[in-house]
Amino acid sequence: MPTRHTLKTRCCIVGGGPAGMMLGYLLGRAGIDVVVLEKHADFFRDFRGDTVHPSTLQVMDELGLIDGFLKLPHQKLQKLDGMFGGTPVRIADLSRVNVKYPFIAMMPQWDFLNFLRESGKRFASLKVLMSTEATDLLRRGDTIAGVRAQTPDGPIEIEADLTIACDGRHSTVRERAGLVVEEIGAPMDVLWFRVGRRPDETENLFARVEPGKMMVTFDRGDYWQCAYVIAKGQYDAVKARGLAALLDDVVRMAPILKTGIAEVSSFDDIKLLTVAINRLTRWTRPGLLCIGDAAHAMSPVGGVGVNLAVQDAVATANILAAKLAQGCPSEAELDAVRRRREFPVRVTQRMQVVAQNNIITVALKSGDRPLKVPFPMRLVTAVPWLQGLIARFVGVGVRPEHVHSPAQDSPTLG
Repeated sequence: MPTRHTLKTRCCIVGGGPAGMMLGYLLGRAGIDVVVLEKHADFFRDFRGDTVHPSTLQVMDELGLIDGFLKLPHQKLQKLDGMFGGTPVRIADLSRVNVKYPFIAMMPQWDFLNFLRESGKRFASLKVLMSTEATDLLRRGDTIAGVRAQTPDGPIEIEADLTIACDGRHSTVRERAGLVVEEIGAPMDVLWFRVGRRPDETENLFARVEPGKMMVTFDRGDYWQCAYVIAKGQYDAVKARGLAALLDDVVRMAPILKTGIAEVSSFDDIKLLTVAINRLTRWTRPGLLCIGDAAHAMSPVGGVGVNLAVQDAVATANILAAKLAQGCPSEAELDAVRRRREFPVRVTQRMQVVAQNNIITVALKSGDRPLKVPFPMRLVTAVPWLQGLIARFVGVGVRPEHVHSPAQDSPTLG
């Protein structure tokens, strides 16, 4: 039997996604002894959320990281335009939002996470353990006392005063803790793939909706990132029609993809995202807190998941960092994070459901019948200030968080 090693820390964060890496950075900045566990050897995985919204850019600015961050390769997305049944529509215009960074930075998520990891290396109290997968929880009576994990060198026990689950919508920690998930439902799944782009190919269309079909495209510089929306549970039916039929539909909807579509050579080049909207009814156990997708999975509508996760991390550090310096906060103190963040989560999920029911479901169930632009979308297209209102909801969100957690290396920021 392999030797089991033990590590002790004040806070163990499970999951090195946007919530986990941002929270690790913030707690390290506050001088809290914190360990972040990431089960993969690196952050390089395709088709994760690559949209960094103005609310997250503002957080990076408040941390003094924005200049270095925006030197990383990215594209700026400001206007969200679409075609609905052949009629042009404007969904949102971030140039109308009164914020310091009125655009969405399109950046591979691995660059964002690597940047946080590299920036956090100046904090001696922060450790990021790659290739370390949490497999179970340690318990001391009814209290969560850390995690068991598997590393390339064998099993390890990480004893922690506080364990924070940031391990996504399929959270192992959440499942081991027996926390109950409330499913809200989503009528669609998404096929993600990339298509080659030539330098002379330019198009500002963001979303395309046709009878029975919907697709979103992002200009990523040397390629197009594409999301083809299908009805929930229909992936096998799409595969049964064959790759050629799917790609024909794609090119008919977006002719600009024709020259690069050959890069999609098999279904291995397409990733299925099973869409879910859900949230925990309880985010805590004694010694345990869930945030980000582990607490509330978001639909890809609006691309807000990454940014809500970052907001959760900022709120968690604001509320708990000073208390963590003294030990583990009580469960009531941990629950203050849910009380702070549940309202923005509920409002955002409700708006995603409204969009799903009134736009996506209508389009996917329309068959061959002509599509008419829904009245709310016609109104937004016709009234520019409404484009700014939607842009604020998408880009800034409901009750955005600002950095108020202490900074050991710069007390004036605390």
